[in-house]
Amino acid sequence: MAESEDNSESQVDSSSMGLMSHLIELRDRLLRIVVAVLLIFLSLFYWANDIYTYLAGPLTQHLPEGSQMIAIDVASPFLTPFKLVLMLSVFLGMPYILYQIWSFVAPGLYKHEKRLAGPLLASSIILFYCGMAFAFYVVFPLVFGFFTSVGPEMVSISTDIGRYLDFVISLFFGFGIAFEVPIATIILVAMGITTPAKLSEKRPFVIVGAFVVGMLLTPPDIISQVLLAVPMWMLFEAGVIASSYIFADKLKQAEEEEAREAEEEARQAEDEASQESSIYGDEYEVVDDPIDSNNSGHEDYEPLTDEEMEAEMDRIEAEMEEEERSYLDEEDDDDQAGAEIDSSGKKPEK
Repeated sequence: MAESEDNSESQVDSSSMGLMSHLIELRDRLLRIVVAVLLIFLSLFYWANDIYTYLAGPLTQHLPEGSQMIAIDVASPFLTPFKLVLMLSVFLGMPYILYQIWSFVAPGLYKHEKRLAGPLLASSIILFYCGMAFAFYVVFPLVFGFFTSVGPEMVSISTDIGRYLDFVISLFFGFGIAFEVPIATIILVAMGITTPAKLSEKRPFVIVGAFVVGMLLTPPDIISQVLLAVPMWMLFEAGVIASSYIFADKLKQAEEEEAREAEEEARQAEDEASQESSIYGDEYEVVDDPIDSNNSGHEDYEPLTDEEMEAEMDRIEAEMEEEERSYLDEEDDDDQAGAEIDSSGKKPEK
């Protein structure tokens, strides 16, 4: 009893020590992430106004002459560049942040999961940056050029710097996440949830879903919606093609296994049918229907004429009358016998 109690206490202590070690490691990695973001922020804060001017370039290039951006709130000239540099520090430090997360999670993964997760992690970072670059260099000039050209002539365009920052950050996030579609497609195929062939069959639904997501992630204008939906569709196609090449061997094995299972099911069905035929084959004889065999054995059959039909009916009626007459005679004999028994009190001898 004492040894079992000691063993249980040691197991509890080891499990608690394991949990504490994981929590300590998580704390250390979070502190590293915070320190890295803070260092990037401090190194960029001196150029905060210049960075904001560069970010506002796609809008200021399309503003009418004499128009400029404004700050509605008192603290906006300071807080807006501060917020921009902080967000930029997180974006630039994303590779290091994901590396720390990966280092914390990797020891609990299998080798094949590590081989797949490493390239996916690196490609997801690159695709996120590509989405942000696509939004800044392609979408922003088109969207701001359209917005500034369709307004009434008597309206003076003066955009608040804080609202402009919120607008572009939402677009950055939307396009960055949308460019992760190939990664999501590859993960779904890797988990066995779907296959490239099934995804190709769902292409019409994917196109409609891309436009719906573009409507939700972008401002309420058709230009930015289309500019987000079309790249999502193209990236979906790229993900399908990439997954078909990456998991070619796995998909081939799955197809062979499905074909083998189909053959086994067909063989089982044939065996069951043969067993049923062997069970009932001795008791029942299967014959061909004369109708299906082109009236085999009935070649000499000829229909009766009207006279023959009437004669046959008369014969049948005569037989029925004869049977009825004999039946009535038997009933009369039984009645007479019953009457004699009632009068004499005993059954007459035959």
